Amino acid sequence: MNILISGGSGLIGQALSEYLHANGDEVTIISRTPKKAVESGKPQEISWDDLSGPNGFLSRKIVDVVINLAGENIGSGRWTAKRKEKILESRLFASEMLVNAIRQTANKPGLFIQSSAIGYYGTDKEQPFDETSPPGNDFLAGVAQKWESSSLVIEEMSIRRVVIRTGVVLSIQGGALPRMLLPFHFFIGGPLGTGRQWVSWIHIEDEIRAIKHVIDKKSISGAVNLTSPNPVTNAEFGRTISRVMKRPYWLPVPAFALNTVLGEMSVLVLEGQKVRPGKLEETGFKYSFPNLGEALQDLLS
Repeated sequence: MNILISGGSGLIGQALSEYLHANGDEVTIISRTPKKAVESGKPQEISWDDLSGPNGFLSRKIVDVVINLAGENIGSGRWTAKRKEKILESRLFASEMLVNAIRQTANKPGLFIQSSAIGYYGTDKEQPFDETSPPGNDFLAGVAQKWESSSLVIEEMSIRRVVIRTGVVLSIQGGALPRMLLPFHFFIGGPLGTGRQWVSWIHIEDEIRAIKHVIDKKSISGAVNLTSPNPVTNAEFGRTISRVMKRPYWLPVPAFALNTVLGEMSVLVLEGQKVRPGKLEETGFKYSFPNLGEALQDLLS
């Protein structure tokens, strides 16, 4: 298959493009600064300017799948008004560019995968969420709703659209895990806040395999939660890291300290959601790492 990916330089995008390319798919990445010469055996790169138009990429090439992963990292800085605006605008820009390019071309893809996050559901310490749950009403939920809606018009073009709501992706290459491990490296690991907040996580390998599952299972459409079937509390997450790393788990970080340091962004570590991957389970997806212990053992060994 010919697959076009925006956001291919991010944690998920890099792993996904390499995985698909290694499995025989022809992968092209949209980049703000594409490399003029890409290494042999690596996915190719194009610029956003080369995407559409009479001589654009989508006019020159028949693309089977478009995967929209582009968006500013929500955890890389305090949520000032300017940063919040950038977080949202970066997501809407990519969707708008892709939708307009697809609208203009006769070579329409068979599948459009829209990235989103489990932040769509808001936060709750007790209530579990699945793909049928309503959206929340905080900042991240609002961003997710607008992000998902930004490509909704794709469905009017008779294109299958899947919205992947991803949880906390575990990888040593980036994302949340290296930050979560840091206190344990210094022997000061412990619960964050109450420790009762849920962490709905997924191993990076299962994340990319789940996206491939979505591509191959043509019966799947709409929202799909990409999380492990076994979410854990923050305290259980920390105790599992402690066991795998053979480090102590003893020093709690109070909520007020995190609020002081992180501001509104502290919701990323003090709140959470217990999310079930209903559609993945219903459609027969087999996890390589369904349990946190074996996931961390694989990543940290």
